[in-house]
Amino acid sequence: MGTGPAGEAVELRVHGVSGATAEIVLDHPIVIRVAGDQHAGFYRPRPGSGAAGGVAPGITVEAYRWGALTAGAAVRTASMLLLLPFMLGNLAIWLRPTPTDRFGLLGTLCRLLGGTLTAAFMLSMIGITLNLVGWQCVPYHECRHDRPYLSWLAELPMGPRLALLSLLPLLALRVIWGIGTRSARALEGFTPSAPRPEPPEMTETESLSTPGFWDDERTNAWLRQIHVGIGAGTLDASLLNSISDGRYGPVGWLLFDASLGLVGFCAALLCLPVPISHGKTRRLQRPLWAATVGVTVLSLGYAALAREVQPVVGQLPGYEGSAGGLVSAQSVLLVMLTVVTALRQRAARPGARHFLRGLGTPILAAASVSVAGAFTATLLFRVADQLDRGDIPDPIRPNPPGIGPLDPPVAYWWAALAGLTALLILAAAAAATLLLSRRRRRDLAERIVRQDYPRAPANTTPRLETVRETIAKSHVTEELGPMLIAFLVISSLGLATIVLDLIGLGPTELADEVSRRSGPAVLTAYVTDAGIWIISVLVISLMILGFRSYRSAETRRVVAVLWDLGTFWPRAVHPFAPPCYAARAVPELAKRVSALAKQGPVIISGHSHGSVLAAATILQLPATDLRRVALLTYGSPMRRVYARLYPAYFGPQMLCELGERLDWRWRNLWRDTDPIGGPIFARHPGTEPPCGTPAAESVDVRLRDPRAVITDPADTVPPPVERHWPYHTQPEYQAAVRELADRAR
Repeated sequence: MGTGPAGEAVELRVHGVSGATAEIVLDHPIVIRVAGDQHAGFYRPRPGSGAAGGVAPGITVEAYRWGALTAGAAVRTASMLLLLPFMLGNLAIWLRPTPTDRFGLLGTLCRLLGGTLTAAFMLSMIGITLNLVGWQCVPYHECRHDRPYLSWLAELPMGPRLALLSLLPLLALRVIWGIGTRSARALEGFTPSAPRPEPPEMTETESLSTPGFWDDERTNAWLRQIHVGIGAGTLDASLLNSISDGRYGPVGWLLFDASLGLVGFCAALLCLPVPISHGKTRRLQRPLWAATVGVTVLSLGYAALAREVQPVVGQLPGYEGSAGGLVSAQSVLLVMLTVVTALRQRAARPGARHFLRGLGTPILAAASVSVAGAFTATLLFRVADQLDRGDIPDPIRPNPPGIGPLDPPVAYWWAALAGLTALLILAAAAAATLLLSRRRRRDLAERIVRQDYPRAPANTTPRLETVRETIAKSHVTEELGPMLIAFLVISSLGLATIVLDLIGLGPTELADEVSRRSGPAVLTAYVTDAGIWIISVLVISLMILGFRSYRSAETRRVVAVLWDLGTFWPRAVHPFAPPCYAARAVPELAKRVSALAKQGPVIISGHSHGSVLAAATILQLPATDLRRVALLTYGSPMRRVYARLYPAYFGPQMLCELGERLDWRWRNLWRDTDPIGGPIFARHPGTEPPCGTPAAESVDVRLRDPRAVITDPADTVPPPVERHWPYHTQPEYQAAVRELADRAR
């Protein structure tokens, strides 16, 4: 449809999270797409159907709708719930306190932790197929009775049986790989023309203005092959160890060493920088792919030919040690990540207010490990419960004769108990934080109300109380930091208890060992069971939410809010994380803005998270196009949330750079009642102007909300408290658009 007549000023609106429709963004019932496609497109009111809502005179309004990239397809939205641990692991690196990663140490630790998530996923699949089904259930008649889908496996010797069941974990690995690949197809074809430059030696420094920042395909292709190698190597080693039980022949030793070597080699590759060129990436991928396929095929063949494997009662040989060792390795990596992040935080710019004390990276890393542990515990215990015909596995309540123990590893018992403890303490910390901060938030709200409505009539007291309560609630966002830090501490302590698994002590055994009585041990067993069930209910609820996403567009939009926030950043840690929608949205916005700027002024109008996309777009635009571009943000979390969560990328330095690039053609509208948005350049009395220039002080425009507490004579009710939406209906909005359009001319 083109860009419109030359010389016209265009207001390009970019919505926030939750997948708003083009009709809502334009506040107009009839719209047409003028560029883009069904996944992400640019819309205008249909010619002859009237103007968009809130339009300033002489301005053409256009909307960029990108919400379908995360909430458009039911299959894509629901299936990505399965990738939640990988998404959290990938998000962790972007919360680092400084943009400079000396020696690439933080990146290395995050990538290694991401590798353990892949290994944990494979161990969970191995635990279901090889351990519970193949090793513990099928050999027992009572377990496979009336289960024809399992009975036929009893006819196979143990070696061929385990080799056949090993195909299922490989299939699961291929499925999660395919989910991310399929979801990324909507983002293809938007690779920036400028390649990402090579970082200086021993230092990894990047910013949102780095050319090619949003192009993660090269990194993702490199990491994908490494993680496939880790997953396949984990399966190969577990399979070979189970059929040999430590007694290998020459071929078995060779294959076992090769599988461990494959995992170790992949872990070493995670410690290296990603190759700069696609050609070098492909040259390194080919031998790794050949080694992965070769070792896996030979391991499966060796197991299929092993016909004298003697089954023993209990866990799959080596499986319990592998699970405990993996969780112990995750605990060590989390401690190292916390120490390195704390040291980097001390080197950060003084005076910076970081929402999580600069510990966002280890907190998100701990969350990824905890969610992965919850998924694993739920899968193993619920499958064991099903195979056990309804009896929860427990060392104190043994199974009847003729049925195997069907016990998951002791490490997962500890994980369940630690998970329950973390949930309880997290809830207590949240309640205490909100309670202790209530008076401070109420005092702030009182000062704001007195300032805004100094002569309010006595009959408006209930209305003023509503406004005070709304303002107090809107400032809860700043109070959540201590709660999440408490979660990091409890999660780390919970993982540390896995060390007890290395000496074979589960919760009930430890309680019995300490007390020498059965009472406390039984109590611990019930507490552990409660923890398992609570975690299972949470995970199952998440799966139900995913199922609802298939059938309900409204549920799909709710789920998409999580993905809007979590998949904004490129995949730099885990290749199986949901794809980065900004890899399409930012280059596509930049291309459209450049085309419009050649015709006339462009005001990029970003609401909420859309303001973040707008800022990222401006930082990628060439200087020749920026002369006719202005920025209008409203309800923006850039300073209030993003600058604190992502200080390396949205800190004061980036915000000042953004204003300077635009020659301060920037206005930011905000309200005290808004729980998300806030000012960008808040200046405290007696301090220097933000960014060292008075122009920065003119960016923020505060809107009183509500506009009045008394009912207008022409109305029947008082003006509403609008909080986060809408902004475009306010006179200050139209005035800002006109001012920015004039300056951009």
